[in-house]
Amino acid sequence: MSYLDHIRACNNADLSRFVPFLIDGQQVGWLRPEFVSKLSNWPEIFDVAGDVVSIMPALDAFESRSSALERPLRALATIGLIDGWRDEPYPVMPEWGDAPLLQIERAAVPHFGIRAWGVHMNGYVRCEDGLHMWVATRARDKPTYPGMLDNTVAGGQPIGITPRDNLIKECGEEAGIPESLAAQAKPVGVISYCHETLDGAKPDQMFCYDLEMPADFTPVNTDGEIDEFELWPIDRVAARVRDSFDFKFNCNLAIIDFLIRHGYLTPENEPDYVDIVLGLRRPD
Repeated sequence: MSYLDHIRACNNADLSRFVPFLIDGQQVGWLRPEFVSKLSNWPEIFDVAGDVVSIMPALDAFESRSSALERPLRALATIGLIDGWRDEPYPVMPEWGDAPLLQIERAAVPHFGIRAWGVHMNGYVRCEDGLHMWVATRARDKPTYPGMLDNTVAGGQPIGITPRDNLIKECGEEAGIPESLAAQAKPVGVISYCHETLDGAKPDQMFCYDLEMPADFTPVNTDGEIDEFELWPIDRVAARVRDSFDFKFNCNLAIIDFLIRHGYLTPENEPDYVDIVLGLRRPD
């Protein structure tokens, strides 16, 4: 295995097999053909004619679109096609910073191939023997990626909150990090990838943060989504990422980016350095 294997695994989507999904003439997602056939049951909402799927023009505003989609999404969830309903609305927009065209239930996002955003934070400690990183283990009963390793704090980006405020919220919920400490997290860039899962396509982007944490602070989960935190030497973190798929798939990218930025991975010690650096930011 290698670090580059994680870049490839996160960019495994073949979008030539998907159907573009448009709202008001703007592409916002990708649909599997078999999912398109399900949407044809709601012709008043979805125009499935031709080689694209569009929201009907009569639904011409954020509120009307969001309200209209609620009915088919609930119906598809009832028959088990959309699972893991969370009552967590996500924005639908072509690019970050655009006005949302509608909001959609988080569980439905990959089925529509809509870009989702999230926040990922690596908490680290400077010890006498070098950098250490707090590694989380996801709860064994978590509906997605149970029991896998994770970044110190990570979470999806819902509508109506800034990434920084979302990170501070997630720090409190997932790791018991007080707001005064969480607010010191430094934004360090964006990672992008296009991943295909059983549910659909994930052309996602992650807002990444670093937080240097006091040596006497231990994260404690408060929302039941993390089983434990362990403080690992950075060599152990790097080796686990390089040699396994034990971390949740996109968390590997956030750690690889950390290793590059902190000088652990260099052009001298990593033969795939250029491909890794470029691969962390997939172009649209």
